[in-house]
Amino acid sequence: MELTASNCPEYLAGRVGPPGRSRPPGRLAVRELGGGVSNTVLLVEETDQRYILKQALGRLRVQDEWLADRSRIFREASSLQDAARFLPAGSVPEVLWVDEANFCFAMNAVPPAAQNWKAHLLAGRIDPAVAVTVGVLLGLWIRHSWSNREFEERYGDQTAFDQLRIDPYYRTIARRHPEVAGGVAALIEESARRRVSLVHGDWSPKNFLVGPSGVTVIDFEAVHYGDPAFDAAFCLNHFLLKCFRCPQHTAGYLRLARVFYTWLAGLLPPPALNLFEGATARHLGCLLLARVDGKSPAEYITEETLKEAVRRTAIQMILDRVESLEACYSRVAGEVARV
Repeated sequence: MELTASNCPEYLAGRVGPPGRSRPPGRLAVRELGGGVSNTVLLVEETDQRYILKQALGRLRVQDEWLADRSRIFREASSLQDAARFLPAGSVPEVLWVDEANFCFAMNAVPPAAQNWKAHLLAGRIDPAVAVTVGVLLGLWIRHSWSNREFEERYGDQTAFDQLRIDPYYRTIARRHPEVAGGVAALIEESARRRVSLVHGDWSPKNFLVGPSGVTVIDFEAVHYGDPAFDAAFCLNHFLLKCFRCPQHTAGYLRLARVFYTWLAGLLPPPALNLFEGATARHLGCLLLARVDGKSPAEYITEETLKEAVRRTAIQMILDRVESLEACYSRVAGEVARV
């Protein structure tokens, strides 16, 4: 069944709910949430509980054809359960049940007052405390899974990550910008060899729900065991993109980038320290370019002048093989000042 808000009551009528619990009669309301390009996400509110139904799509909602294996949803549910073992209580949703036949699972919903961090950032709300938490969560995620054979065996398959990130982001920009194809190919190869910890694959402000009780991270569908510098760069990239969208907040966004990375780096295991910043900076150039010329462009970078400014900055970062995050920040700040 392809789930929608209208057919969800029919779907739920065929279930008894979480194991050992029957569904009481009473109120049932279903609303579709923004599931991004790759999922259907429904908020279900019953008499005595609120929860999320998430179903993976086989063909993603973008202009270019983009196909992905729907079984990634099961790895996501499994990784949420594993993350709950070592992240602070409440940092990830609780998985309620998994429906293998329909490629979906249910998880508890965050309180209604929670908002995603992306909305805060675009509104110019610069809160370093959130950046601290997001950096700490990523640091714990990396530290507790570093060189962990159990996780490597469970999440070593990188198919979903390739379909959702490497191909639509990195290979696409390499095809569209031949001048950086060599550098992008080298990074893909280098990153693929670095299998050292769990990688979330979408460590993005839109996936951090900020509420009265703290920060909850969601959307683990690209999870795998691999190169954690990708996650660090993925988050930093969103701060840099917002500098182009809201130049009046550039100093604030760059402050958040520094705070996030400082707290993340403080929790990295010692073997990561020598390689992590350089690897993060190299990913950052490719990700910056991918969000204007990949298959999933940032929806708030629409003006051609802004796209061209991002493009110039990213291409030069890739060509120069920048290894310093401060050099990345300086280049972005300089380009933003010229736009």
